[in-house]
Order: sequence, then structure tokens, then C-alpha cells
Amino acid sequence: DTAESIIHWYRKGTDFSIHMEPDGLISAGSGDDQVTWMDVNVDGILPTPRHGKPVEINAYWYSALRIMFEFSKLLGKDQKDYLDLSEKVKASFLREFWSDSLGCLKDLASGTPNDNQIRCNQIWAVSVPFTMLDNGQQRKVVDRVFEFLYTPVGLRSLAPNDPEFHPIYRGSNVERDLAYHQGTVWGFPLGAYYLAYLKANNYVKEAVADVKDQLEAIEPTLREGCIGQIAEIFDGEYPAMSRGCFAQAWSVAEVLRAFRAVQDISLRHGHQ
Repeated sequence: DTAESIIHWYRKGTDFSIHMEPDGLISAGSGDDQVTWMDVNVDGILPTPRHGKPVEINAYWYSALRIMFEFSKLLGKDQKDYLDLSEKVKASFLREFWSDSLGCLKDLASGTPNDNQIRCNQIWAVSVPFTMLDNGQQRKVVDRVFEFLYTPVGLRSLAPNDPEFHPIYRGSNVERDLAYHQGTVWGFPLGAYYLAYLKANNYVKEAVADVKDQLEAIEPTLREGCIGQIAEIFDGEYPAMSRGCFAQAWSVAEVLRAFRAVQDISLRHGHQ
């Protein structure tokens, strides 16, 4: 019942301009409201204005509808509404977000230049339990994220070739806030990246081995900053030294989630 209520209010509309558009996609944010995790507001300046339809929100929206469809089947409830809406959302998502010219997903559907920025948010469209992307599209997203955003300690929040890229997170509070989501490397999206990599490569033995090797590369950061912990963020250009919070729960949790996935897959398939 609680999950049904959540879906209902997303469809009907709630605070902070969060609502479902006629095409089935979720739109959010207006004015000074920043309602995704890229939420900086510096004295009325929005360095990452993401008003409109954010890619990761709509990826999770589709996956949630499909999960509700599965729950409805298990509970013997009417399933058609969730199935029909999820199909509508899938068609709208692919039309609005897939970009052949970028070779990956747009960050937003808002009609602004920000739509075409290459950001880490698209990785969640692959890692969610139910994705709208076919295997070829999933691999293209993972490849593009690796090409522009991947580092051993996290994913860049913006591609380095973007004119708004900030390579260093340091200086005054304003300077740091302006860099916070404009290229700064974040630890927590690494978990979704590795899960997406495994999924896009069909969980084959070679993919599991790749992720194991790449996870080992994060070990040095456990000896820098706060011993035994993973920090919140790192510089976007040369992420050698940790910044921000020196022991960040979601950085640790997401790396553990990827590590656990590798262990589970290895046990299931008898990998060493």
C-alpha cells in the first residue's frame, strides 16, 4: 500500500514541482529548487540546474513501475496499469534520452544545452533491476562512462572535455561548490558502474575478473585521508588525494555492493 501511494503521488504531483508529464516521464524542480543529488545552490547560482526530466530519476521510475508490476502478479492484483505505464515510459525514455550523436544517454530532457552534457547519472539506467536499454545500448553507456568519467576511485560528475568542467575541488566555499558536481570525482557511483559493467557484459568470467582487478585499485585510498575508509570526493583531473568528507557512508557501501556482487557471481559460476 505504501509503494502504491508513492507511485500515485508521483503521477498526480507533489512538492518541488515533482510530477508525471503526459508522456509518462517524471519532471521535477523549478526556481531555486534543486531536487536531484546534484543540488548545489550558491547564493542563488545553480551550477547544475537540472530542472526538467533527469535521466536517473526516470530510469528508477521505469524500474519501480516494473517492480510494482511484479509485486502485483505475486499478490494477485491488477497488473495492467503498471505494465501499460511502464511501456509508455520506456518508449518516451528512449525517444527523449538516447542520443546517437553522443553514443550514450543525455543527462536531462529540458530543452537546454545542459541536456547533452556527459554525466555519470546515466549509469543508473543500466544498473537498475529493470532497464529500458537493450544490451547494445547498455554497453555503449558503460563504454562512454569509462571513456570520459571513470577513475579508480570514482566517476567524474562531468566529462573533462565539457567547457564547464572544473578540474580541482579546493578554495573558498563558493569555489568548491562551483566544482562540486562539475567534474569532481564521486566515490559512490562506482558501485553502479561496476554492476552496470557486469550486466552489460552478461556476467561472463572475464567481466568478473576485470571488476575484481579494478576494485583492487581502490585499496590505496584506504590508507589516505581516514584510514580504512573511502572519501566522498576527489579532484576531477588528478584524483590522487581525497576531498570533502573523509569517510563517506555511500562511497563505502557502494564499493562493498560491487564487491559482494563479484563474490556472489563467482560462487554461482564456480569462478576462482
